[in-house]
Amino acid sequence: METKSYTGPFVTVTFLFFMWGFITVMNDILINTFKGIFDLTAPQRALVQFAFFGAFFIVSLIYFIISSSKGRDPINRIGYKNGMAISLLICGVGCIAFYPAALLHSYTAFLTALFVLASGVTCLQICANPYATILGKPESASSRLNLAQGLNSLGTTVGPIVGTILIYQVFSSGELTVNSVANTYLVYGLVFIGFSVLTFMSKMPAFKNEDTIEPGLGVLKNRHLALGIIAIAFYVGSEVAVGSWIVEFLKEDHIGALGEADASYFLSYFWGGLMLGRLIASTSLNAEISRYQKLIRMLVTAFGVFFLIYVVTGIKYEGGGFVFLPLDFSYILLYLVLIAINFLAFTITFNNPAKALVVFSSINALLLLLAITSSGKIAFWSIIGTGLFFSIGWSNIFSLAIKGLGKFTSQGSSLLIMAIVGGAILPGVQSFVIQSHGVQLSFIIPLLGMVYLIFYGAKGHQVTKKGS
Repeated sequence: METKSYTGPFVTVTFLFFMWGFITVMNDILINTFKGIFDLTAPQRALVQFAFFGAFFIVSLIYFIISSSKGRDPINRIGYKNGMAISLLICGVGCIAFYPAALLHSYTAFLTALFVLASGVTCLQICANPYATILGKPESASSRLNLAQGLNSLGTTVGPIVGTILIYQVFSSGELTVNSVANTYLVYGLVFIGFSVLTFMSKMPAFKNEDTIEPGLGVLKNRHLALGIIAIAFYVGSEVAVGSWIVEFLKEDHIGALGEADASYFLSYFWGGLMLGRLIASTSLNAEISRYQKLIRMLVTAFGVFFLIYVVTGIKYEGGGFVFLPLDFSYILLYLVLIAINFLAFTITFNNPAKALVVFSSINALLLLLAITSSGKIAFWSIIGTGLFFSIGWSNIFSLAIKGLGKFTSQGSSLLIMAIVGGAILPGVQSFVIQSHGVQLSFIIPLLGMVYLIFYGAKGHQVTKKGS
């Protein structure tokens, strides 16, 4: 397998990573949009993430039960390509379901449509994550997954801009309504269906593991996987919690005093930070190039991605047309400093996913502490800068957790995807803290998540079986 080139199929897979990143980050827009339309409390708004990420738990649990009881991996039966095409089709159906939800003017109906959409995203992740890791040399699996996650973060970077423009301006006639949301998701649904057809027609190599999977919970005897499941839950939950409530935080008078639409634009700096970090990580963890080559590529990537974020966030839709109004560089100086720190962190964690997880989670813990205890620009950019250091979490945890699983790889992958339910739980827990103690103190929830990730990177990832 190592002698073959899988560039074409890998490019196709990275587009799928982009698509689910784009649609997932739209939840952060919906949380604030539905607040005005349905007059919701913070816990009620948190149901957006609960419906979306709750689907990850339910669908992945069903997948795990089928694979463990039948002794066969469902993906091996239908193939990765067909699995991804079907998943995209389900995503399209979920998006289009927003239209009847708008006709009913029902928040419950919107949540149901989100659940269907998320079910498709769940299946897509179960197929695409392990597929990305096997499209090349095993030692470069983490590098490839970081690269694919970088494209996922490109989706999360442009998603807030596109979503804000479509919902608040293009499909809004001066007053925000459910129709603004429905029309936006109708467009997204047609795009997903188009990608489904293209994926089905594409040429992608078939990888199958014909080994029989032992019924039961044998896969959980792998301690590093069991602890990795918890790590994924804390990682996704912490990242989604920050993304969910960052707009609320930036609107605070002593933080940024921004309006709804302006605060939403800064989501692109948060999610763009993940893209920057993940693309640098794909180079940092690449064992096939020299240290000097890595440094040059990392610098080019850092400058290039920052420029992209800067340009994208400078695009505004005003008076029926697009204008370019970028931020003054003096305003984003602290963000540039954080990019420099991010680059330095990568230079001391070359080729070491576990060490990177410890270093990056430690920096994020400090940034969250600053966001909780300070105000003004320090708090403002500290919370946004966490995106830079969340960047390597998913791919590093995922590759560490499935290491050495062999025939249990897809089954272990389904359990890790199931752990994405952390994205439903932690933002919900944080919403109750917001209601009782305010949004600033509520970021103690993702701070606790960082503590566990530090443990997993230091000790929990070590490959041993329970009882051995």
